[in-house]
Amino acid sequence: MTFGGRYVIMMMSLFSIYTGLVYNEFFSVPFELFGRSAYACRDLSCRDATTVGLIKVRDTYPFGVDPAWHGSRSELPFLNSLKMKMSILLGVAQMNLGIILSYFNAIFFRNSLNVWFQFIPQMIFLNSLFGYLSFLIIVKWSTGSQADLYHILIYMFLSPTDELGENQLFPGQKITQQVLLLLALVSVPWMLLPKPFLLKRQHENRHQGQSYAPLESTDETLLSVANHDSHGHDHEEFEFSEVFVHQLIHTIEFVLGAVSNTASYLRLWALRYVISNLIDAETSLGFA
Repeated sequence: MTFGGRYVIMMMSLFSIYTGLVYNEFFSVPFELFGRSAYACRDLSCRDATTVGLIKVRDTYPFGVDPAWHGSRSELPFLNSLKMKMSILLGVAQMNLGIILSYFNAIFFRNSLNVWFQFIPQMIFLNSLFGYLSFLIIVKWSTGSQADLYHILIYMFLSPTDELGENQLFPGQKITQQVLLLLALVSVPWMLLPKPFLLKRQHENRHQGQSYAPLESTDETLLSVANHDSHGHDHEEFEFSEVFVHQLIHTIEFVLGAVSNTASYLRLWALRYVISNLIDAETSLGFA
C-alpha cells in the first residue's frame, strides 16, 4: 500500500518543503536560507526583540518570511495570522481543484448534467463564500487595512444590509456581498432539484415504445417479447425517490463539506501552532 501511494507521499513531502520555505522554518526552527534580513536597527532603541525602529537596509527578502520577525515580540501574532490565512487560501484552492477535476470527469464521460447541475453550482457556492473570503484576505494584505474579516463574513449572513463602517475594504463591498450571498443561496436548489427530474425524463425518453411488438408476429414471438419486457422492466425501473434522496445527500454533503474542509485546514494550523510552541520550548531548554 505504501508503494502504491508513493506519488502522494512525494507530493506531500514537496508541499511540506514548500511551506517550510514560505514560513522560513525547519521543524519550527527559524533559519536564514536566503541571506540576512532586509531590515536592521537604526539605533539602540530597537534591540529588545521588537520590530519598532527597524529600517530597510537591503532588498526585500527574496522568498518567505523575513527573519526579522523571528524572535521579536510581534512574532506570535504576525506568524499566527499569516499561517491561519495561508491555510484558508491553500484549502480553498485545493477544493477548487477538486471541483475542476470533476468537470474534466464529466466531459470525459460526456455527462452534461454533471457540468450544468454539479460543477457550475458548486463553483458558484464555494467561491461566493470562501473564495470571497480568500479575496478579502488578499485585499487586506495589499492595503494594510485593519478590517475584521470574521466580522465581515459573519454579518454577511446575519445582517447583509447593515453598513460596514471601518470593515469596508473596497467601494461597492456591501452590494457585492449581497449578490454573492444570493448566488450562494440559489446554487443550493440548483444542485438539488433539476438533476433528478432530468434523469427521470431521460429515462422515460430512452425506454419509450420499447414494449411494443411488430404487428406481423407469431404467438411465440409475442410471448418471448412480453417475457423479455416483463423481466427487463424490473431491472430498468427508475426509482425517482432513490435518485432524489441520493442527490439530497450529495448536496448536503457538499455544503457541509465546504465549511468542514475549511475548518479542517484551520485545525491543521492549530495543531502546527501547538507543535511549534513545544519545539520552541524544547530548543530553548536544550540550548539554555
